[in-house]
Amino acid sequence: MTETLFSDGGAGALRVGIACNRRTRDLTVTPSSLERLRGIADVVWADFEDDSEGYTDPPPHDAEAEKRLAQFAAGLDGLVISKGCPKVTPAVLDAAPGLKLVGDLQGDRFGRRIDVAAARSRGVRAIDTTHGSSDPVAEWALGLMLNGLRNAGSLFRRMIAGEVLFTDRMELRSDPAYLHGELTGKTVGLVAFGHIGRRLVELLAPFRVNVLVHDPYAPRVLADVYDLTMTSLERLFADSDVVVVLAPLTSQTRGMIGAAELGALKPGAVFVNVSRGPVVDSAALLDRLRRGDVIGCLDVFDPEPIPVGSELRTLPNVFLTPHIAGVTAECGPRFFDLMVDELLRCFAGHETRHDLVPREDLGSS
Repeated sequence: MTETLFSDGGAGALRVGIACNRRTRDLTVTPSSLERLRGIADVVWADFEDDSEGYTDPPPHDAEAEKRLAQFAAGLDGLVISKGCPKVTPAVLDAAPGLKLVGDLQGDRFGRRIDVAAARSRGVRAIDTTHGSSDPVAEWALGLMLNGLRNAGSLFRRMIAGEVLFTDRMELRSDPAYLHGELTGKTVGLVAFGHIGRRLVELLAPFRVNVLVHDPYAPRVLADVYDLTMTSLERLFADSDVVVVLAPLTSQTRGMIGAAELGALKPGAVFVNVSRGPVVDSAALLDRLRRGDVIGCLDVFDPEPIPVGSELRTLPNVFLTPHIAGVTAECGPRFFDLMVDELLRCFAGHETRHDLVPREDLGSS
């Protein structure tokens, strides 16, 4: 079913379509953002319902849904897609010769629902605003860092188990919470330096930490801009008091953190993962955490969700959360608000900020 959002049709000079399921529309499209977009364009809505809770990579092929999307895209200047929408294929793009921009609200940065190479070859900008969740992920990463340095997960387990703990008891003087508890002045290693990493560095400023970064794609000028040190993955793991994994999942990052890197962690170090579970070798991580001399704070797992019987659930030096870092009520509207910003830039003749690159350029997950 396709419907016009407003009978008065907005500004009328341009036409922008939004294709997703109703739940996504309700969570992301706010009246204020929509009003901004309607200031320059007619806005229409295509309802693509599906049974999935999230997204798959790529969405399963559905010839009928693709045909409907192609029919909907015809005559559009801009196309915004999200959960429920089929993939934007060459056939869809060919049906919309006037299309200037196609944007995915929640594509996880690598064009799961867009054939980015096909869009680029046709002069269509492909945009993704998944980074709308970067701020809460950075905040949660900071929270996990502080939690891990104070060994709060272990202390919480002991307290709810009925132990009576006092800070002046000698046994706590050997606890990581006592020995390594302060973040101020520590060395923090960030694996990847995209939107989340840059926001996290801003949050870390009051703690006067020494920041190490491993990211072969990050422009070296960022080291000057943020006053940090670019380094190898090996040096980062060996020299950091806290390691935070922020790398997206691609064929090149899958399993990039293994036994050698984890083995280089110094005793008392904190290992935080808020990116994707498969970036880390799960067996190697479990082996390292079993030794009990480092603390793991994990928001993501492989497999996910974490199995009920997973040993990770039982280790006292592990703090777990169920992939909640980027899930907040504020995120949904931010995805669409950022997309409206990009549409306004594009139609005004300016450069867009959040262009996707073809997945083959970075490898597929």
